[in-house]
Amino acid sequence: MDEHIHPHESTYHEEQVANTAAGRRWTPLPLIEKLKDQARARGLWNLFLPRDSAEIAGVAGTDWGGAGLTNQEYAPLAEIMGRVPWASEVFNCSAPDTGNMETIARYGSTEHRSQWLRPLLEGKIRSAFAMTEPDVASSDATNIATRIERTPGKTGEDYVINGRKWWTSGAGDPRCAIYIVMGKTDPEAARHSQQSMVLVPTNTPGITVMRPLTVMGYDDAPHGHMEVDFKHVHVPVSNILLGEGRGFEIAQGRLGPGRIHHCMRLIGQAERALEYMCKRASSRVAFGKPVAAQTVTQERIAEARCQIDMARLLTLKAAWMMDTVGNKVAQTEIAMIKVVAPSMACQVIDWAMQVHGGGGLSQDFPLAYSWAHARTLRFADGPDEVHRNAIAKWELGKYAANPRLVEPPITRGY
Repeated sequence: MDEHIHPHESTYHEEQVANTAAGRRWTPLPLIEKLKDQARARGLWNLFLPRDSAEIAGVAGTDWGGAGLTNQEYAPLAEIMGRVPWASEVFNCSAPDTGNMETIARYGSTEHRSQWLRPLLEGKIRSAFAMTEPDVASSDATNIATRIERTPGKTGEDYVINGRKWWTSGAGDPRCAIYIVMGKTDPEAARHSQQSMVLVPTNTPGITVMRPLTVMGYDDAPHGHMEVDFKHVHVPVSNILLGEGRGFEIAQGRLGPGRIHHCMRLIGQAERALEYMCKRASSRVAFGKPVAAQTVTQERIAEARCQIDMARLLTLKAAWMMDTVGNKVAQTEIAMIKVVAPSMACQVIDWAMQVHGGGGLSQDFPLAYSWAHARTLRFADGPDEVHRNAIAKWELGKYAANPRLVEPPITRGY
């Protein structure tokens, strides 16, 4: 990071500006491809991929099968990468590809892994995950309305897909070759058995990328967050992942590790924001004394230090539990970090922006973009409210299961 990423942050933005001026806004940047080659040559590639996923996929021990790290071992690396928002792509460790690769590794067929997983692991193609929809409250995934229906095809039975997705992250990249699409295969089934996931090549007829969506004005090109229309899109029934009605099962397996990765990257961004805050406060004078000597600044620096370390320890605990007892048992801790880390990062970055004055809002510092990114993650992979409701439900469930734990109220007579 210190040798190859941080020194080239200005180069990254210069290449983006040059691409935009040349009418190639959505073209991959040469810098990223160059750095990818260097990372791959040093064995710093697919570090996110756990050994069990690599073994299931039959790629353990290959040059692109990862380092066999646990979630807890990978977490500090995700934090280091997170200090620069685009850095994780250099190591082939960026969302949504990481989640999609694990999904195909764990739930895909041998043919799926050969056709899609290997080129993703090698960094030859990219992918997108199409779940959220504009016309329903997608925070409740049972609302997903896109239909995936069986129909006779040219060479056998097909699925035909109809629906519209948005916030399909990664779909703006011209290297994006495959979507994982979630939709309803059986609206009459039990509530959590209606949904399925299918692999849909991006060049399939009937797919239209409608527009890029911006996040606080940022379009995140060439990655992008796209609105995508699926109209009579045919894929073979063999493109189903795991089986019909198992979309929720896949989603839970997919989103757990992704939330760990997101949260650790946010902790990296918050650490960097705190560094910027301390340096700026130490170098500026206001009202006759250094900004660092102002009580309000000291309070915020101290609180930032506490909040960052608390979020880190909670995230590492969640990672440890995923490794030792599995995602299902760790679901409360995973939900907790998804609430804590984005809010913490938003607050710390906001304080850093305040210390920088007007400069904190500008392109001269990475803070405004970091804040927009952190704010996004209060929605991505489930909004705060969904996770808070789940945490409260699990906590209250302890007492519903064992009423003896509930102590009678203490009353006093006056």
